[in-house]
Amino acid sequence: MKRIQSALISVYHKDGLDEIVRLLNDLNVKIYSTGGTWDFINNLDIPVEKVEDLTSYPSILGGRVKTLHPKVFGGILSRRDHAGDVEQLKEYAIPEIDLVIVDLYPFEKTVASTDNESEIIEKIDIGGISLIRAAAKNFKDVVVVPSVDQYSDLISLLKAKNGSADFEDRKYFAMQAFNVSSHYDTAIFKYFEGDNDTAFKQSIIKSSELRYGENPHQKGLFYGELDEVFEQLHGKAISYNNLGDLDAAINLIDEFDETTFAILKHSNACGIASRPKIIDAWKAALAGDPVSAFGGVLISNEIIDEESATEINKLFFEIILAPGYSKNALEILKSKKNRIILQKKSYDFPKKQFRSLLNGVIEQDRDLKIETS
Repeated sequence: MKRIQSALISVYHKDGLDEIVRLLNDLNVKIYSTGGTWDFINNLDIPVEKVEDLTSYPSILGGRVKTLHPKVFGGILSRRDHAGDVEQLKEYAIPEIDLVIVDLYPFEKTVASTDNESEIIEKIDIGGISLIRAAAKNFKDVVVVPSVDQYSDLISLLKAKNGSADFEDRKYFAMQAFNVSSHYDTAIFKYFEGDNDTAFKQSIIKSSELRYGENPHQKGLFYGELDEVFEQLHGKAISYNNLGDLDAAINLIDEFDETTFAILKHSNACGIASRPKIIDAWKAALAGDPVSAFGGVLISNEIIDEESATEINKLFFEIILAPGYSKNALEILKSKKNRIILQKKSYDFPKKQFRSLLNGVIEQDRDLKIETS
């Protein structure tokens, strides 16, 4: 267990930072900071030293160079149990830094919000990413908090261990740090790559555990934001196979503008119909193959009303996905405890599709061509 005695804080997002710096101050941790972060901490009436005072160099080149200095990185990278490192810190008056808190410039959000290349380039963080990598490399001695998403983890640690951290704590934060840094670099690479197929790189930070994989004995995970595609209103957890069926169902229903109902089983349509009324579309779709429809996945591009829900409820099915449900329809469909009820959201899917195959990955353009005759 090692006690945190000094911290360097340089962040873009300040939300939640006030609780952290107050905790650090209560624990008598010396705080170093830069620019806007220094202003934020200073305005809280908490003692904080400017990095410029530590390095004797100001922020230069319009803020491009703030922390890139041996007095900063020496204090982060020094090995506390290495006599040579300890001696050099004394020789050059470099203080040890036990905690590094960083939140990078929002590169991905900038790319999504503007085509201005100079603005995008300025959101490529240099000092922050370097601090993250240095602190993570020296995790045996340093705690690194690489983004606002880890603020709550640090707060819990500070409270639980009274300002100390053990080896496993530091290694956990280092893992998070390299996750953040690799994701950041992937986003930058993909911006520069554009439409060139130079290399296959994907990075998705969020994961959710599925009920199981293709078979019950297999572990299943989904990497992505399912909440952007649909909201689960009722039922058991979604499985690996469920997601495969849902992907096929959404790709199919998105080809239709008219009121349409489809029934899928094992990712294949066993019934689909378009009619002016949703109840008639349901009955026609079911008539396509009422036997295979048992235990299937239902999808519609129209709000499910009470009349339709009453008929649909007569069939045993696993999942239903629609853009909405009337109040009474939802109550009817909720009559089965495990039935998965999803409300579809509007979402623009990526233009590329890929999956693992043999010892690699295959990729193709999403099929956006709709046959009308």
